[in-house]
Amino acid sequence: MSARILIADDDPVQRHLLESLCHRFGYEAETVACGEAALARLRAQGGEPIHLLILDLVMPDLDGMAVLARLKEASAHLPVIALTSQAGIESALAAIRAGAQDFVVKPAGPERLQVAIKNALHAAKLAEDLRFLERRTSGTLAFSDLAGGSADMARAIRQGEKAAKSSIPVLLEGEPGTGKDIFARAIHGASARRGRAFVAVNCAALPDALAGAILFGGDAGEKSPGKFLEAHGGTLFLDKICELPMAAQAELLHALQQGMVHPSGAKRPVKADVRLIFSASRNLIERVTSGYFREDLFFRINVCPISLPPLRARQADIAGLAGRFCARFAAEEGKGVRGICAEALALLGSYDWPGNLRQLENAVFRAVVLAGGDELTVADFPQIAARVGGFDVRVPAAPPPALRPARPAKEFVRVELRDPNVLPLLDAQGHTRPLDQLEAAAIQFALAHCRGQMSAVARKLGIGRSTLYRKLKQYGLEPQGSEPQGLEPACEDETRVVGSA
Repeated sequence: MSARILIADDDPVQRHLLESLCHRFGYEAETVACGEAALARLRAQGGEPIHLLILDLVMPDLDGMAVLARLKEASAHLPVIALTSQAGIESALAAIRAGAQDFVVKPAGPERLQVAIKNALHAAKLAEDLRFLERRTSGTLAFSDLAGGSADMARAIRQGEKAAKSSIPVLLEGEPGTGKDIFARAIHGASARRGRAFVAVNCAALPDALAGAILFGGDAGEKSPGKFLEAHGGTLFLDKICELPMAAQAELLHALQQGMVHPSGAKRPVKADVRLIFSASRNLIERVTSGYFREDLFFRINVCPISLPPLRARQADIAGLAGRFCARFAAEEGKGVRGICAEALALLGSYDWPGNLRQLENAVFRAVVLAGGDELTVADFPQIAARVGGFDVRVPAAPPPALRPARPAKEFVRVELRDPNVLPLLDAQGHTRPLDQLEAAAIQFALAHCRGQMSAVARKLGIGRSTLYRKLKQYGLEPQGSEPQGLEPACEDETRVVGSA
């Protein structure tokens, strides 16, 4: 889904012109005739989200400057492009100070407006991702930070919001890469433990012999309080709980039953005040049936299961997620990519994404790094386009078989760089040349090299002059011979070609 732009202008001609331009650029567009109507649309619940506001500064009743003031009071992060018929720098600076991201003079030129929209959307995505990372780091991530446009994800968010209000253990289920870590942080950020410690443990990476010491404390190579005590007062997220070693499962069950942990070597157990969130990317019931997971532990953690949908069931969220990834990677890599075109967003929304969020993130990262323009296109996602029909990856089509010349399945082109001073030892058929031909070629080369000076030719070849004349007669060579065919005269050097005397 492409970005949706709200246009607020009291001039119907300008509204129609701007709406047409936005559609031409590949965006969705809505129009309103005044500032009050713009604010009412932004406050409306249940409608399509607005990603950008194009706002006329001069309107009756509530003008553009007043709308900017209202948005600032509401701490809205919506990017705004201000429109005015006055080209004065004063009005531009006033709009920027009031919160507008850019300033365009009416009538807006298509190129200028398109650049302004791209820049504003890119800056908004980057700012949104920065706020997301800050809240994630500080433990204050909220469910509003998650993309929840799809029905399945919205249902999971509602369940998470209810679970966050209590200390009930939560089990997050879903395919690998569906964002269980982020969802667990959102539960923590929406709970009373918001801002306190959030400790994540990958159970699949715990060694069998050290799993208990790492989780509950003790001597694990060095004195460690254990993850339970590190998360005291906060939340402990046990990722991939289905891979926890069996010995540690028994200790975890005891800790859940008693609400206390007993570090290895400690004299008495220690109370651990933690909120527990588990995640499983494999079917826990099958793990119980196969004997790899304790049944009593399963019933202890399967109190509030929440299933996170795969990305293929969240098509409404793909555009927003891809835009956020694009803005982040463009900033990190120093690339001038400012967005993703509508056709590329349609491609991403048509793919199944078996690797879910992680695969989408990696695909956008690759596209941003290798992009040659300021906007990602279908050509920047060749692997995805090859698996989805109906998209042009701009690869020149091969001619029909009937028009292609017949040739073997594999054709090797041989490029040979030849030194004119090298004496070929093979003939055109690849056979070794006879000695008399090699000797004749050596004499012919020496004649050209020494410019027909017979004494120099004989001396270079290491033979007497009488022998040289006899061989010239034998091979039909000219004593004051011209340059040999296929050989260029070399410089006066001491390269020696030895022939038979």
